[in-house]
Amino acid sequence: MSELTIRCKLPECDRCIFYAHTPFLVCTLHPGGVSSNSCLDFQRDPMAKPEELWEPEGASYYNGELVVTPQQRWSRLEKLALLDTHPLFTGRCPQCEISIPYEDLKVHWDCPLCDWKDDSI
Repeated sequence: MSELTIRCKLPECDRCIFYAHTPFLVCTLHPGGVSSNSCLDFQRDPMAKPEELWEPEGASYYNGELVVTPQQRWSRLEKLALLDTHPLFTGRCPQCEISIPYEDLKVHWDCPLCDWKDDSI
């Protein structure tokens, strides 16, 4: 019994110099498509139209992948207040004003002196 190999057209095929521009075959080198997630023979066609990366509101492309941005939890005023008071930006505890050495700054910080807890994350 022979194993069935699934072949397909890749998203980048439309921009390859070997693309056939026909619904009956994918390209001149791989008429039925490729059986992996990439094609070793891919060569960008300099005359191909540039790929349009449409971004819906609340999402952005990172390394070619559409990533949905989570909803913002804070208002603009709350964000500004965070910049004025958070130890990450000020270098000091917002309650007792103890100084934090630059090398000890991290994203989540709790004050060892007054027990202030960073719950902004």
